[in-house]
Amino acid sequence: MSTSTAISADAWGTPVPVLSFSPVVLPVPGRPVDLQVRVSAPATGTDLAVILLSHGQGPSNNLSSLNGYAPLVSSWAAQGFVVIQPTHLTSRTLTHLVADAPGAPFFWRSRSEDMSHILDRLDMIEKAVPLLSGRIDHAKVAVAGHSFGGFTAGLLLGAQVTDPDEGGEVSLLEPRIKAGVLLAAPGRGDVLNGPMGDALPVFRTIDFSAMTTPALVVAGEKDDSRHFTDMGPDWHADPYTLAPGPKTLLTLFGAEHGLGGIAGYDAAETTDENPERVAALARLTAAYLRTGLHPGDPAWQAAREALTAGPDPIGRVESK
Repeated sequence: MSTSTAISADAWGTPVPVLSFSPVVLPVPGRPVDLQVRVSAPATGTDLAVILLSHGQGPSNNLSSLNGYAPLVSSWAAQGFVVIQPTHLTSRTLTHLVADAPGAPFFWRSRSEDMSHILDRLDMIEKAVPLLSGRIDHAKVAVAGHSFGGFTAGLLLGAQVTDPDEGGEVSLLEPRIKAGVLLAAPGRGDVLNGPMGDALPVFRTIDFSAMTTPALVVAGEKDDSRHFTDMGPDWHADPYTLAPGPKTLLTLFGAEHGLGGIAGYDAAETTDENPERVAALARLTAAYLRTGLHPGDPAWQAAREALTAGPDPIGRVESK
């Protein structure tokens, strides 16, 4: 078990000490291995809102686990959030243990259920992490996810799918989650013509019409996921286009699937390394969630005006 203290920076660049504690081990009946999470939080502050972060499914061994996404996590924690990162069963760190488990290799249902298990045990997590007890606002919870994690987040926000094995519509809506951020998430299923479309048939059945929870959809202007579809970057805007409001779309100029490098510092798999983009994205997403969880808070308007309306915008924003 490890505890670390790092110096990150809030949205204005002010250094803020951030505590990170892992793994917190949560036994879950029926899960082939225990659920392990990392918890990151600012060293001070109370009434802290929670962000549940669902990792993607990239080629690295460890970024798709509780050990990934440090560029986002450290910034979100410095901006006043408790960030909880599970290692989903899809992680390469677990392949040797769960290869023959039901739902392998993509565990699409289990990924969403992990987040509900975390919320069921939020009291336990809070008490297990040094210096965190009594500091969490359990009523203010958001979810964020990148790539496959964006699909997971969408299900928790209300999107529905048809079970490709058993048939029948599946809803994994988590009412305790009040807002979400979908980062480079997959889009509609009727345009899948790449090799991954057959590997993940559940993606073909996604229905965004029931995704009613407020959400920010983040799409890279150059995120062309040909392994799924030849629709082009607009595919990643579908969770905004096809879902009911209130929704906001942030299109990041020049960004590819890594959105500048959110999965890890200096990760070799990042095709569009851009620390400035990552810093701006961390500020914008935190501001969106702060305003979403604290109605009337001006953080989102201020960040949007600073980063998307000036002479050198990081991207463009539209809402409905």
